[in-house]
Amino acid sequence: MAEPTLQQIFGANATQDATAITISKADLIGLTADANNTGESVLVSINLTARDYLTEANYDSNIDQSIYLEDGLSSFTTREDTAYRQDQITINLTKIDTSSAINPDDY
Repeated sequence: MAEPTLQQIFGANATQDATAITISKADLIGLTADANNTGESVLVSINLTARDYLTEANYDSNIDQSIYLEDGLSSFTTREDTAYRQDQITINLTKIDTSSAINPDDY
């Protein structure tokens, strides 16, 4: 199989050139597109969208896929006497063991 494409991971309208990546907010899962979306809301939505394709099942069936996302354990925490739900998305990065550093170019 082939390496997952930008469109498979980030939506049909995702594009790139030598200096920029464009991801359409309309393609992102759960995001209400707005001119003032927070960086955190966009990051969460990018992860949810990537998780939709970069599954462990796809990883297991495609030797060229080296990343998969999965839900972590939800928990609760307290900040300044207020209870918060804490959700996790785990990003698993797999590469041949040649160094201990994470290098984006290895994936």
